[in-house]
Amino acid sequence: MAISVGDRLPQATLVKATSEGPQPVDSADFFSGRKVALFSVPGAFTPTCSAKHLPGFVEKVDELKAKGVDEVACTAVNDAFVLQAWAEQAGAEGKVTMLADGNGDFVEAMGLAADFNKFGMGKRGQRWSMIVDDGTVKELNVEEPGAFNVSSADYMLAQL
Repeated sequence: MAISVGDRLPQATLVKATSEGPQPVDSADFFSGRKVALFSVPGAFTPTCSAKHLPGFVEKVDELKAKGVDEVACTAVNDAFVLQAWAEQAGAEGKVTMLADGNGDFVEAMGLAADFNKFGMGKRGQRWSMIVDDGTVKELNVEEPGAFNVSSADYMLAQL
């Protein structure tokens, strides 16, 4: 069963690339006591993710923060090194925190995993965005397969 508005995020260990190397990020600690705009992409460097999804949040980060968001974060079923390289290439460093869900445990626990085997990509996360307030889902926007409508930064801005 997929996570819903009003649910608490599941506990998971995500990974963030740092200058000291990959560092574990406990989801309970990361989301505790603040409002986070979190979005998921099927994969770093993939067409829609690179052309629209991540750039929209990079462009709108200040507007999201002006509406009460403490941090903007992206997660994907990629490793921390790939997400860091993508952040560097996309100009997202210092704007969007990249949280690697390398094994897909986080999206699986939320019921938001997707099977991309027919594209040679294996198990990934669906495309979605959510507002998380102190670990609780306040808004949840899950895209239909292949779509990019309700998970954008602009859509999220309208919800705040």
